[in-house]
Amino acid sequence: MKAARSPRRHKEKVKLLVVEAGEMQDSAMQRLPDHLRAGDLLVLNDAATLPASLHGRDEHNQPVEIRLASQLTDRSWQAVIFGAGDWRTPTEHRPAPPRVKAGEEIAFAGDFSAIVLRESKLSGRLLDLEFNRAGEDLWRGLYRYGKPVQYSYMTEELNLWSVQNVYGSRPWAVEMPSAGHALDWQLLLKLREKGIQIATLTHGAGLSATGDAEIDQALPLAERFEIPATMMESIRRTKANGGRVIAVGTSVVRALESAPLGLSGFTTLKIGPEHPLRFVDGLLTGTHDVTESHYRLLQAFLPENLLAGISQHLEEQHYLTHEFGDACLIVKGEETDGFGEPK
Repeated sequence: MKAARSPRRHKEKVKLLVVEAGEMQDSAMQRLPDHLRAGDLLVLNDAATLPASLHGRDEHNQPVEIRLASQLTDRSWQAVIFGAGDWRTPTEHRPAPPRVKAGEEIAFAGDFSAIVLRESKLSGRLLDLEFNRAGEDLWRGLYRYGKPVQYSYMTEELNLWSVQNVYGSRPWAVEMPSAGHALDWQLLLKLREKGIQIATLTHGAGLSATGDAEIDQALPLAERFEIPATMMESIRRTKANGGRVIAVGTSVVRALESAPLGLSGFTTLKIGPEHPLRFVDGLLTGTHDVTESHYRLLQAFLPENLLAGISQHLEEQHYLTHEFGDACLIVKGEETDGFGEPK
């Protein structure tokens, strides 16, 4: 499939493929209210997107790029290190970064740097870093020197405002929770007017690719999330009244399905065909190639043979992929009571 190569200026043109009870219907994102029912609960990820790409130099003055993955403490982050170059080169073709050891410094500016705390056992490119700033000072440094993470299929450098959802709040995401990017205030109002409930949680959406085979195979890494205490009651009430819980994006699925372990923290849950969905009945998602980890999560909603047919249809109908691409609404055929039991 063809990737969307720039932000969509006219979101009303975003296509929507609706898949319900195994049947496919071509539609448009602006018609989303027509495909949901009064009493359904739409759950958004309100994480704002950080400028999570930082270019700097190691102690030997070699150029490196750091892409933040997840915040660990007030001044430390897990991050992936890249060699020379930038987003214009596909991640898998970037030169290997120099080896940086614990205790070495990476400088991003004269007054902004980080010390390597440790390498991950998974890969020498996955590092824990401690910045020389904390709190508000750290955020000022990130926003002054950082840029949005982006990939080589884009035609131009992205501005930070291009990778924000209109309802973005806390800056937890290192890549845009893109499933909701085509939801503008007018469309959200139409959903509310139809009687569709809207709720938010926060999930620190992580990196989608690194070019490192070991890291990419392990994606998604542990990601921070926080679910409002009132949301679980909203889910119970929605299902008791015959409504459905529709997640906007895979990050929302991952957060909600992690709720039995707690309403906040870091989730390591990986969702696939072996995972019985406990809380989520449907998913509004972007379109992605079948080779991506995203595809495995979709198998929790639909069998692989049906997903293959959907992928073929998306390609034949020229749907665009990736974060500024078109969308797909998948609704499970069988509803549950909120705890995995069929109604």
